Amino acid sequence: MPLDILLVSILRTLVEVAGFTLLGQGVLALLAGKYREQNIFYRALRTVTRPVVRAVRFITPRFILDAHVPVLTFFLLFWLWIVLALVKRHLCGLHGLAC
Repeated sequence: MPLDILLVSILRTLVEVAGFTLLGQGVLALLAGKYREQNIFYRALRTVTRPVVRAVRFITPRFILDAHVPVLTFFLLFWLWIVLALVKRHLCGLHGLAC
């Protein structure tokens, strides 16, 4: 596998992990309700997603509420995942691979 396809695949996997972790955190927040901060699994998921959410908070304007940043993060990760899929498809076509 060429190096460029490998790097795009690794980046896409990291985006998937962050996205699914955010999705799991959201579902657990709905299930746990106001006691979510006391749930050890919720805190573990929050620890995993914290760097991504902080990065999105850094690039977003201040008028966006902090409560909305995780949702925005999920949608940005989703679209990044789609773009990386298209990039991988293009690179596979350039190398003549069926991946």
